[in-house]
Amino acid sequence: MAHAFGEGDPFSLGVEEELFLVDPVTGEQINASAAVVERLGPVEGTVERELHACQVELITDVCATAGEAVGLLRGLRRAVLATGAGLLGAGTHPSAAEGEADITDKERYERIRDLLGDAAATAISGTHVHVGMPDAEAAIRAFNGLRRHLPLLQALAANSPYRHGRDTGLASAREVTMRGWPRSGVPRAMRDFEDFTESSARLARAADVPDYTWFWWKLRPHPRMGTVEIRALDAQASLEDVRSLVVLAHCLARHEATADPLPAPPDDILAEGVFRAARWGVAARLPDADGRLRPLSVVLEDTLAPLRPVARELGYADELDSVRRIVESGGGAGRQRAAHAIGGMQAMLREMVAATAGRT
Repeated sequence: MAHAFGEGDPFSLGVEEELFLVDPVTGEQINASAAVVERLGPVEGTVERELHACQVELITDVCATAGEAVGLLRGLRRAVLATGAGLLGAGTHPSAAEGEADITDKERYERIRDLLGDAAATAISGTHVHVGMPDAEAAIRAFNGLRRHLPLLQALAANSPYRHGRDTGLASAREVTMRGWPRSGVPRAMRDFEDFTESSARLARAADVPDYTWFWWKLRPHPRMGTVEIRALDAQASLEDVRSLVVLAHCLARHEATADPLPAPPDDILAEGVFRAARWGVAARLPDADGRLRPLSVVLEDTLAPLRPVARELGYADELDSVRRIVESGGGAGRQRAAHAIGGMQAMLREMVAATAGRT
């Protein structure tokens, strides 16, 4: 498989966020991506239509730091808002009914609809973090090492407790919705890049899809872009939360690409951790490799400790600890529920629209 690893600056950064298009006053979902993109002025970065017509994807240029990436995302959000549409950052739209999201009229997306059937009825939105890798083997080391951190990352980013107008009892309904998609879980560890190449070719044949870009795993090497891509994060309303999550993901990817590998947790334990993260978010107790449950706050502290040298290297010496604020605030899911408890669904939607626009 041809690849772009090593062609750019090692451990450079790119971020993509999928956001819902909504009525700017009520927060109700609207299928307006074609009109928004057509009306868009010049932007630094890229705004693309997504699988569903009620979404846009904001894509940064290649960046050096999370601060630079978030600065670009802020500009892209403002450009979309200038078209007259509202934006809402969450893993699922809280009130939209199933089937209200139209499929975008692109050949790829129509093929996805045909492949997924009713599993594509509910739109879901995520934040994806790309970290450039110096070579293919570093990419596989980072990929293998990052697998065990997916429950922590997903718990911190859980921001979709509501779906179809009701509280699901989950912190991330996006995660459970995606379980209806094929090739959407945690992939197995890879021996080396050749193993990834060969297994991806087999799976693409079995799935009748062109290549690995049709795998919606929570984490994947991305040879075409020369990155490892973390895909487990719900979309966020707060750019402050986006920045904290990207700082953590950037440090983890840099650390795992160069550190001595640790034994991977068993696949069934990792799967249990992923579900517990989706169920309870920042209140989760996550299993270690032996199945012992530990509070997320303890897991986070143990994760941050070895990242200090990397954080200094990447310029995050004063930013790494900012991720604790997400836990202290209850996470995105907790903040949604707190707003709903006071003013109900409509008040919560208005608050989320304001937060995504940077007005709170």
